[in-house]
Order: sequence, then C-alpha cells, then structure tokens
Amino acid sequence: MEFTAKLNYVRVSPQKARLVLDLIKGRRVEEALDTLLYAKKGIAPQLYKLLRSAVENANYVSAEKGLDVDVDRLYVKRAIANDGPRMKRIRPAPMGRAYRYQRRISHLEIALEEKISGNGKAGLAETVGEATPAKKVAKKLPRRAPAKKAAAKKGAAKKKGPAKQPGKKK
Repeated sequence: MEFTAKLNYVRVSPQKARLVLDLIKGRRVEEALDTLLYAKKGIAPQLYKLLRSAVENANYVSAEKGLDVDVDRLYVKRAIANDGPRMKRIRPAPMGRAYRYQRRISHLEIALEEKISGNGKAGLAETVGEATPAKKVAKKLPRRAPAKKAAAKKGAAKKKGPAKQPGKKK
C-alpha cells in the first residue's frame, strides 16, 4: 500500500527542490530523514516535515484500517516537485524601463511504500543470504569473445589546402 503526503504552493523553484528530492528517492525512511536533517539546502527542513507527515499518515492508516505496517520497512517510492503558478514581478531597469521576472512556486509530493521481497516475506534477499536471480543468471551465461578491431587503412595524408604551384606569386 502507498502512503502519500503533499505540500502545495511552496516558495521554491521546482529545480532546487528536485536536487534534494533526488537524494532521498529509493532510500529507507530512516536514511532519508537523516539525509534531510543534514542537507544544507533551504528546502530541506520543509521536506523533512513532509516526509515525517507521510510516515505519520502510514501509522494512522495502519491503525484505522487494521493493517500491519512496519515503519522500519518503509522506503521513499516517489518524490516529485511539480510546477505551481508563477508570480510575475517587475524590477526597475535603467532609463525608466522595467524588467519582468518570475517567482517560481512548487507542489511537492512524497509517496512511501513497504519494502517486500520476491518470496512474499518482508526484507531484502541479500540479508537472508539468498542469491538474487540476476546473480544466478549471470553465472550461467557463457562469456563472449572480444570483438575484433577493423584494420586501419594506410593511405596518403590528406592535404589541408590548395597545393602551391611553383613560379606563381600572389
């Protein structure tokens, strides 16, 4: 099940918010919270509160619906920063002119999901000691011989300009 939290009309450009959101995508919640706590970007405290809100939403839904959600197994499935409406502003310019600029606004969304392995049990396969299917397949495939390089042609060097004719002067 997916647990989300949204924060709309945040006064930060989506590009700046995506820099921090890319740091936490796919990480466990504890690790993501630590990352946001020590990030030096201005949007990090707001994203920290948003992630905490998503975790609390997971706790609330699990209590209300009677689901068994383990907070330790939650990870950040999706972290999105979308464009919001732009505020158009005017800045004074030389000689009585005016320059227009835009102040950008973001809509932020974080979605959490519980990590479940392929056998239906929670947790990662590597921690139990099982080999992943990709590793098993890699052992069975035969190795290919390296590709042969084409022989380089030996030819006359290309001339870079028109040939000079003896006896003519410019």
